[in-house]
Amino acid sequence: MGEFEDVLEVVGRRCKEQRIPMLGEEKAVFLADLVTSVSPSLIVECGTAIGYSGLWMASRLKEAGKGRMITLELDPGRAQEAQENFRRGGVDHVVESRVGDAKALIREIEEEVDFLLLDNDYGNYFPCFQGIESRLVDGATIVADNVGIGEESMADYLDHVRNDYSSETHWFDVDLPWVKRDAMEVTVYRR
Repeated sequence: MGEFEDVLEVVGRRCKEQRIPMLGEEKAVFLADLVTSVSPSLIVECGTAIGYSGLWMASRLKEAGKGRMITLELDPGRAQEAQENFRRGGVDHVVESRVGDAKALIREIEEEVDFLLLDNDYGNYFPCFQGIESRLVDGATIVADNVGIGEESMADYLDHVRNDYSSETHWFDVDLPWVKRDAMEVTVYRR
């Protein structure tokens, strides 16, 4: 195993042991493959935790030799740990970490965004989407995690994207201590 894979394994194990929210490998591979196929210039991630999903996405940006990621995390301790994990994983040069409430921080992003990951508090999905919508490029990819276990709490967001855009639900059998089956919603944004 290489250094990056070692860091990813340690972060994944810590998340499982301490019940820190994470995608799990099944959804992470899907997400990383989506990043590779879309080849985004700017990913915005709402909900960093300690960097598990960010490591997967940033590694694909690094492999492509283009693109960067802005990741938003409410908890300063987790954000600092994520930054250290990005550094140890050799992807910190493509990641900018911002600490604070994603609903507010997302409104400060001025660049055009072509990939958005919503993986924070379920009730914040729609406010975060609304906060960045004016900077989403036509054809931007939006991924919402936990739509299986959190569907009720993010109903406003899901109703909006399912009614107004091309949106698909992808189900996964996951190997996490707190859930065994969950889904991601993948939406293509159109102006």
